[in-house]
Amino acid sequence: MAELENGISAPATPGTPTPLFPSLRVDSMGSYDRKSMPRCKCLPLDAPTWGAPHTCLADFPAPDVSLTRKLGAEFVGTFILIFAATAGPIVNQKYNGAESLIGNAACSGLAVMIVILSTGHISGAHLNPSLTIAFAALRHFPWVQVPAYVAAQVSASICASFALKGVFHPFMSGGVTVPSVNTGQAFALEFLITFNLLFVVTAVATDTRAVGELAGIAVGATVMLNILVAGPSSGASMNPVRTLGPAVAAGNYKSLWIYLVAPTLGALAGAAVYTLVKLRGDTTETPRQVRSFRR
Repeated sequence: MAELENGISAPATPGTPTPLFPSLRVDSMGSYDRKSMPRCKCLPLDAPTWGAPHTCLADFPAPDVSLTRKLGAEFVGTFILIFAATAGPIVNQKYNGAESLIGNAACSGLAVMIVILSTGHISGAHLNPSLTIAFAALRHFPWVQVPAYVAAQVSASICASFALKGVFHPFMSGGVTVPSVNTGQAFALEFLITFNLLFVVTAVATDTRAVGELAGIAVGATVMLNILVAGPSSGASMNPVRTLGPAVAAGNYKSLWIYLVAPTLGALAGAAVYTLVKLRGDTTETPRQVRSFRR
């Protein structure tokens, strides 16, 4: 994303690959083939004429993040998320409710938060195929990178799940999200909680007037809230790979299609609704300056 001379971040441009780490949004005025990076504020130069100093504008491109590095960050981030989010319910099963619902929600929410803060500036910290597809559909992410991102997420989920199986065998079944309600209710719950998640994610990732540098906290809190609401009923997956990896490791594919379809539809709906209700730049006050966590 570009910066204006006064240091204010400009609104997101359709077609921009949008990271969850808000201070490093990239400017994509052209095609994805161009290495578009943030514009930097210029340094003051002394003009030789009349001896009066003035400020000039110049672009200082930041180092480009290769797709390989993005996929590596996405793999590691998804591995951490699935390991933590699945370990909570497994420990709960093994030690007779030691974690509780609040503990399970905290495992997932805190994992999301720390991964966003640690890898969001590299890959965008999608961690979720439904999010990746929704952002691509709304032109916040290039379709050409979607298969690679989804492959990294799926492979990380499977690796994390088999790591958990090796550590906690034979209690792997506790980490699989299966509905305790009927199919229609489980589908509706997964749709609605993923809608909530993507509504918040789209806000903090694409709108400079949203919470900005608190993106990780906002998204992590949303995940925790959704698990507290829907965890006992559907497992509160919100993420196809949260269900797919543990299902493969445990050999339990009960109602798997619900957790592949409902979150994806909910993500598309949540991202689209925020985009529709989002205030345009000409109808709001001047956006606040977004500061980086790293400053």
